[in-house]
Amino acid sequence: MWTFVVCAVLACALQQVSAATTDQESDPKFWIENGKRMLEEKLKQPLRTNKAKNVILFLGDGMSLTTLTAARIYKGQLQNTSGESEHLSFEQFPFTGISKTYCVDNQVADSACSATAYLCGVKTNKATIGVTSKVNLGDCPSSVPEEHRVTSIMQWAQWAGKATGIVTTTRVTHASPAGSYSQIAHRDWESDEDMIALSNGTTDITQCEDIAKQLITREPGKNFKVIMGGGQNNFMKQGVNSTGKRHDEDLIQNWKNDKKTRFGDKIAKYVTTRQELLETDMSKTDFVLGLFHQGHMDYRLKSNFETQPTLPEMTRNAIQLLQKEPNGYVLFVEGGLIDKAHHRTWARIALDETLEFSKAVADAVAMTSEDDTLIVVTSDHAHTMSMAGYPKRNANILGLSGSMAMDNMTYTTLSYANGPKTSFVNDSTSCHRVNVTNEEIIKNVDFSYPSLVDISDETHGGDDVMVFARGPMSHLFTGNYEQNQIPLGMAMAAGISTNFPTTDSTSGAISPFNFAGQTILASLLLAVIGILQASL
Repeated sequence: MWTFVVCAVLACALQQVSAATTDQESDPKFWIENGKRMLEEKLKQPLRTNKAKNVILFLGDGMSLTTLTAARIYKGQLQNTSGESEHLSFEQFPFTGISKTYCVDNQVADSACSATAYLCGVKTNKATIGVTSKVNLGDCPSSVPEEHRVTSIMQWAQWAGKATGIVTTTRVTHASPAGSYSQIAHRDWESDEDMIALSNGTTDITQCEDIAKQLITREPGKNFKVIMGGGQNNFMKQGVNSTGKRHDEDLIQNWKNDKKTRFGDKIAKYVTTRQELLETDMSKTDFVLGLFHQGHMDYRLKSNFETQPTLPEMTRNAIQLLQKEPNGYVLFVEGGLIDKAHHRTWARIALDETLEFSKAVADAVAMTSEDDTLIVVTSDHAHTMSMAGYPKRNANILGLSGSMAMDNMTYTTLSYANGPKTSFVNDSTSCHRVNVTNEEIIKNVDFSYPSLVDISDETHGGDDVMVFARGPMSHLFTGNYEQNQIPLGMAMAAGISTNFPTTDSTSGAISPFNFAGQTILASLLLAVIGILQASL
């Protein structure tokens, strides 16, 4: 009953919005004046060529261009406004670009090779992290030599004296966040148990450390001021009343001991619930390890709000801790569950997670200054979700297209190229689609949207992805470019080197450029151009 009433009210509101929008948009002056106003705002947009004190990289995992379009419409419809004219927070950033996401060995990227690109500045093979393409999947020995390993912007930042941290809604050992600190031949080696289970005796893994151990015991991970996300089991030791997976040691206790040994006068807190996080005074805290779930954190639409913090809450707390750093900071924030929902073809959840991600970016914008903080928002790869069928303006983005197919049934506006076979009649020999004419079936939070090719998990897409930037040197992120250019641009903006301070570029290090001098030259060149333009 209540579902019917709510839907009727929403439909009425959307009809009113549609009527108002149509009246306004029928006047050509509306479009001309809107266009002129936007162009005038662009003319006033200054080029900030100063050095960035802080850098925040937001990564919407699997946030394809179609996801952005559908999410902004979804946002507007939740607010009873014209969704098509809505914006996500970062879509209003002054500079945008497009990055190419392929791996060295794959046309369609996974989150491991792409993380190595946008965090380390080097493209590599699918499912490997922090290593060159000379390392094959699962080949531990080949990942050991230094010449086969690469460093991340987190390491470069620490060399420059900046604080660092990571926030994610996935396991903190998952592929995307692992790209900030790990060097490993297999993305699934998240714990020592995983290494044992996945090696099958085919490779010598005794020379390698799992991802969780690298985070706690090796640079740059052991120096992170902020670690927040899920994945608690990968850090806890197996035992009675423990859900831990580890055979060797309790890495959480290791983290506590390390902070006490190296930073005895500093305050380090381990938190596991939303309440513990919100009760922590970040202005008086130096290190935070927050593990809020045994595995990936729960989708917002399926989570317990009392026990699990939201992505915006984690982001705000991370910035509050880091913003007191005198030399600035580099922070990585991932909305990782957009991707997980797409893999299940749960479009509604994917769009909701995108809105959560947008809120986290908005909070970061509100808490920082465009004069000293570079914020870059992007995705690692696309997904196969499409938006099609000529639906009317203001039609429910999660609903039906309004068109009929050859089988005399309508279809959803959103669908996937591949994924779990839930869009056909429950019969392995049937090619008949489920009749979705009755929209009641679509109202479920975890309704699986139709897919063409039947596979257990929907795959990534090979599309280019968007990049949005604001703050110092944000104009560097315009155009179409390789994904590995992103961390190099952030390093240039912050005036930090990709090389260890005591070495030079001829030492054989993977990253050969020192960007501090180049940043100064770029700023001088832009200043000269500005003077010349003013004199014309």
